[in-house]
Amino acid sequence: MDATTPVESLKDGIRRFATVRGWEPYHTPKNLTMALASEVGELCDIFRWLTAEESVAVAANPATREAVADELADIANIVFLLSAHTGIDLSEAIAAKMTKNAIKYPPPI
Repeated sequence: MDATTPVESLKDGIRRFATVRGWEPYHTPKNLTMALASEVGELCDIFRWLTAEESVAVAANPATREAVADELADIANIVFLLSAHTGIDLSEAIAAKMTKNAIKYPPPI
């Protein structure tokens, strides 16, 4: 689905979901940032105390794979909302950051 779903359609769906529930007043940049930190913490909890090998195997177990997928979806939803509320175009921001990273971290010679 990643290959065929435009980012803007995801963002529209997330905004509609929040709007029909009356959540918009709570979606300030501060609140969204705090929610993002919480969701990242929930993702970290899945992997906490696992060995490197165990962490790789998480995706092979349907239950833990679903838990990771749920947390990644929560994180992405909040990132999309935060970008909308701050007026930041994620595609532009990612492209600009990749350019900066290419300069900061050149490939080995």
